[in-house]
Amino acid sequence: MSGAISEFEYRYNMTIRSFPSHAEPAFETLEQQQTVWGGHWGCDNDVGRLRMVLMHRPGDEMSIIDPSKRIERLNSYGDEEGQTWYWRGDRLPDLAQQQAQHDALTEALRDEGVEVVLIDKAAPGRHKQIYTRDSCIGVQGGAIVTRLGPIVRRGEEAPVTQALARAGCPILRTVNGTGLMEGGSFVWLKPGLAVIGRSSRVNEGGTRQVEEVIREAAAELIRVDLTGYRLHIDGALVMIDVDTAITNPTQLPFWFLEKLDELGIRQIEVHPDDAAGCLNCLAVRPGRVIMQSGVSPRTADRLDALGIEIVPVDYDLIYEGGGGIHCSTSPLIRDSI
Repeated sequence: MSGAISEFEYRYNMTIRSFPSHAEPAFETLEQQQTVWGGHWGCDNDVGRLRMVLMHRPGDEMSIIDPSKRIERLNSYGDEEGQTWYWRGDRLPDLAQQQAQHDALTEALRDEGVEVVLIDKAAPGRHKQIYTRDSCIGVQGGAIVTRLGPIVRRGEEAPVTQALARAGCPILRTVNGTGLMEGGSFVWLKPGLAVIGRSSRVNEGGTRQVEEVIREAAAELIRVDLTGYRLHIDGALVMIDVDTAITNPTQLPFWFLEKLDELGIRQIEVHPDDAAGCLNCLAVRPGRVIMQSGVSPRTADRLDALGIEIVPVDYDLIYEGGGGIHCSTSPLIRDSI
C-alpha cells in the first residue's frame, strides 16, 4: 500500500517550506537596493545631490536634417510628409557647435561630481535622442522607460533601455499599450509627491502606468492638463531648491499655482529679459542650478537673495532644437532630501 504522499513530494514541499519567500524589506529600501542592484538607484525628488545622469552627445543622427525642407509658414524646417524629423529653430544646427555646447554641459556636471552615463548610439535617424529626459524617468528604486508620442521620436526608447541595462539600473516599467509618456512632463515636487502634465505627448494611459509604479513606493501624483500644444510641464515648472521652483505662470492653471502655494513651494517667475532656455535648468544639489547663460539681472538677483547659485552654461544652439539643459539630462540617482 502506497503512502499518503510520495517521498519526493514530501521532500520537495518541506524543502520549499524551509526556504520561504520574503516580501519585506521592499524593493526600494537601501538594503535591498545595495544587496541586489549594487547601489541605491532612482530619485524621489528633483533637487537632492545629483549622483548619476543619463545623456546623449549629438552625432550622426543629426544628418537626417535636410536644409531643403523649409516650412515657410512656420519659419522652421521639417519632413511633414514622412514625419521623420523637425527643427523648431529658424537656423539649422551646426553639429560641431552643438557638440561643443553639449560637451561643456557634460563637463559642468562632472565638475559637480556627477557621473555621466552616455547612450552609445542614437536610434537610426532619431535626431532628438539628445533629449534623454523624455525617454526615461528616475523614480524610487530605478527608472521607467517611457513611450514617446510622435513618429519623430518613437524608437529612442531602445537605446535608452540598453544604456540603463549596461549601467545596471533597474527598469521598473516600460510604458506599453497605447500609453504615451514623455519624462519632460514629470516633476517631483517633493518626496512622495509628483506632478504630470498631460498634453498631446502624454495621455492618461501613460500617466496611469507611471502612477502605478510610484504608488508602490507610497508616492502620490497630481495631474495637470497643459494648454494648447504645449508639450511638457518642464517648460513651465522646474524645481531648483527644496521649497523653490522657477516657473512660467502663464503656462500653468491658476488652481495649480495655488496648489504650489499650499505646498509651501516658492515660485520664481521667469522674466521677459531672461534667455528662452533659462527655465529649462537642472538642480545638481539643493540651491545650486546649472542654467543656460542669459539669465536677466532681475531673476539673478532674486535667486541670489535666496542663496541659490547659478552655474551658467551656453546652450542656446541645442535649445533651438526644442529642448534645453533639463531636457538633455535624465537623473538616475539623486540623494534624498
